[in-house]
Amino acid sequence: MPATPASAVVDTDAIAASVAVCAAAASTAQVMAVVKADGYGHGLVPSAVAALRGGASWLGVAQVSEALALRAAGVDAPLLSWLHAPGGPMAAAVEADVDLGIGAGWALTEAVAAARETGRTARVHLKVDTGLNRNGVPDAELDDVLDALAKAQAEESVEVVGLFTHFAWADEPDNPTIDAQLAAFRDALARAERRGIVPQLRHAANSAATLTRPDAHFDLVRPGIACYGLTPIPGLAFGLRPAMTLRAQVALTKRVAAGGGVSYGHQWHAARDTTVALVPLGYADGIPRNATNVGAMQLGGVRRTVAGRVCMDQLLLDVGDDPVAAGDEVTVFGPGDDGEPTAQDWAETLGTISYEIVTRVGARVPRTYPQEET
Repeated sequence: MPATPASAVVDTDAIAASVAVCAAAASTAQVMAVVKADGYGHGLVPSAVAALRGGASWLGVAQVSEALALRAAGVDAPLLSWLHAPGGPMAAAVEADVDLGIGAGWALTEAVAAARETGRTARVHLKVDTGLNRNGVPDAELDDVLDALAKAQAEESVEVVGLFTHFAWADEPDNPTIDAQLAAFRDALARAERRGIVPQLRHAANSAATLTRPDAHFDLVRPGIACYGLTPIPGLAFGLRPAMTLRAQVALTKRVAAGGGVSYGHQWHAARDTTVALVPLGYADGIPRNATNVGAMQLGGVRRTVAGRVCMDQLLLDVGDDPVAAGDEVTVFGPGDDGEPTAQDWAETLGTISYEIVTRVGARVPRTYPQEET
C-alpha cells in the first residue's frame, strides 16, 4: 500500500539521454549539467548522477548549500556554485573543492577571505553581466573588479578557472541580443587577458544556446532544463524526452446534480448530472491554483479538466458518466507517450514555462526512481 497518494516518477535514463543530446550538440565543449533547485524538481543527487552518466563533466548549482549536499552524497565531479549573498559559506565551499561564481566585487573580497581562512586557493569563475542586467559584474565596474582579480591571482589567493555570462533571450536563437551579448563577452575576455587573466574555461550557453548557437559554446556549455528532457524552445523537441511523470490516485468519486457547484466559491457548476473524482493533490503539492477549471489530467485514458478550485491538498475532475473508482490512477503530466498532458502542455495552458511546472512539485510528493531500484 502506498505511503502517499501521489508520486513523481523520475526516469533517470531519460536524464542521461537528454544530457547526451546536449553533449552531442556541444561538440568539443564540455558539458556542465545544471542541477540547481533540487535538480529542477527531479531530485538533486539522482539527477546529478544521471547527468554524469550521460556525459556531463561538470555540475552547476545556484547555492553553496546545494553544492555541499552533493559533496556529502559522495559526488566528486567538478562543481560550480554561482549565487551568493554577503556572509555566505564560501569557506565551506573552498574546503569542499567547490568552485565559486563571482558576480560582484564584494564576492571576490569574500572569496579571498575564504582562501586565507582555509589556507587553500579559491577556485573562481568571474561572471560578467553582458546585458541580462541581473547577476554578474556590470561593465562600469568590470575594470576595477578585473584589477582586484589580477591582484588576487598574483597572490595565489584565487585560481581563475572560468569567465562566464548568461543570455537574456537565447530561446529566440536569432534574437539580436545574443550577438550583442557575445560581443560584450568577447570584450570582457580581452580586457581580462590584458591583465594576465586567462581563464581555463569560457562559458555562456544555456540549454537553448547549447542546442541552437554553436558560436556560443566556447569551452563549456551549461544546459539546465534540457537535461530533464524539456525543450527550452517550445515547438522544437531536439530529441529530448521528459523525465518526470506526476501521478496520483483517485481518493473518492461522487455524483453531482446538474447545476450543482463544487469546491470553494462554487467556481464550477455541473452542466449536467455528472461524476466528479477527487484527486489528493493541490497547490501545496505544486499544482498551480490558476489551473482552476482549465488544467487537464489523464484518467481512464481520457484527459479530464479540473472542475472548480484547486485547493491546498485536493482538486476535482469532471468524469461524466465514465466508470471511475477510488484507487484509479491519474496522470497529471508525463512524456506524452499515452496521450497524457506534458509539462509543456500545462505551461501553455497556464501561460508559464515548463521549468516552473516541474520545479514547483512539492516536497511531500515523493520522487521515485525505477531505474535505481532494479
